[in-house]
Amino acid sequence: MIQPLDKVVGRTPVLECLRAKKRRAKHLYVLKSARGLDEILEAAKGLPIHQRTRGGLDQIAAGVLHQGVVLEAAPLPLTPLAQWLDTGPNLAVILDGVEDPHNFGAIVRSAAACGASGVLFGKDRAAPLSPAALKSAAGAMEYIDLVRVTNITRAIATLQDAGFWVAALEAEGDQTIWEPDLSGKIGLVIGAEGKGVRRLVRQQCDFHLRIPIQGPITSLNASASASIALVECLRQRSRGAGRPAKPCGAPMPRPGGVTL
Repeated sequence: MIQPLDKVVGRTPVLECLRAKKRRAKHLYVLKSARGLDEILEAAKGLPIHQRTRGGLDQIAAGVLHQGVVLEAAPLPLTPLAQWLDTGPNLAVILDGVEDPHNFGAIVRSAAACGASGVLFGKDRAAPLSPAALKSAAGAMEYIDLVRVTNITRAIATLQDAGFWVAALEAEGDQTIWEPDLSGKIGLVIGAEGKGVRRLVRQQCDFHLRIPIQGPITSLNASASASIALVECLRQRSRGAGRPAKPCGAPMPRPGGVTL
């Protein structure tokens, strides 16, 4: 069975897809009057390059802002959870019902920028890896492992068995994000916009973190919350190599994890 090709839309996503070589590029479509595509054309050497009118390129991009360039490429590879764990990951972002493609892509971008090992998301209740999600990720999906799982709660349990502590980001979390030690093997759970982390997923998590905010705005969207938490992980890891993995208030050492 022939798999449909992905549409990679926009200058940065196209350039990073070509540079990363994570998947095979097939065809490059460019606007006839486009300027400033030298880097992309250099990276696309050997590919069929097709010039299109603005209307033709708009149709190929299916409504996503294309900036004069669209790349057709093989679908993004997805890594099975067990195979991903064999790579020795230590920071996972777990998306629980994030269905908005812009939030999905923005979170992947922050995860890649802050050194996360992978992004886990459900087979259902998750944004598709669409041109809009790829555009919002600005090329980051080409550089981070994407792990699609059947059941988020069971995936968290698997991570915990592998030595991870798993924290849910919640507005009413009982700790702030800077209280626990986030320098070890950590999974950060990000809930859906407006709904948050689901009850069963929340119960499976080891602890629950909040981002203290002040002023008239009482909440942050999913991608902003994920970015703040990921930067805190990066900050702790940058200055605290070798610290124990047990977060504040955690009841017991994680089976298979660091002995405290």
